[in-house]
Amino acid sequence: MSALGFKNSLGIHPTTMQLRASRAEVLANNLANADTPNYKARDFDFNAMLEAESRRSLEMNVTDERHQRGTVNVDSELMYRNPYQPSIDGNTVDTQMEQSFYTENALRYNASFQFLNSKFKGLKNALSSQ
Repeated sequence: MSALGFKNSLGIHPTTMQLRASRAEVLANNLANADTPNYKARDFDFNAMLEAESRRSLEMNVTDERHQRGTVNVDSELMYRNPYQPSIDGNTVDTQMEQSFYTENALRYNASFQFLNSKFKGLKNALSSQ
């Protein structure tokens, strides 16, 4: 199976998992700083980042298909979260909201992982039957 066929069979799920892992770090950082005065909660638009990364990977020129693609960089896309109820100390972390975002992100990460796992099993079965 060629590298192009392998990439096509996995779709956007490897990029999705990278972005989900990056978002987990951002959300965990928000939760860790929930009591830090003047800390501003951050996040990024997952769907916009996924679309941008998908376009970037299509446009990237490489000299060999076996070369590794770059890692996802979300630092430049981080935005500040607007608080629903501002804190007196200037902290914008809403712990319950952050935990909710973190849990949803983890569930979606696990769903992508399970999908990739089933894809790899299918590819392994296809290769072993040849």
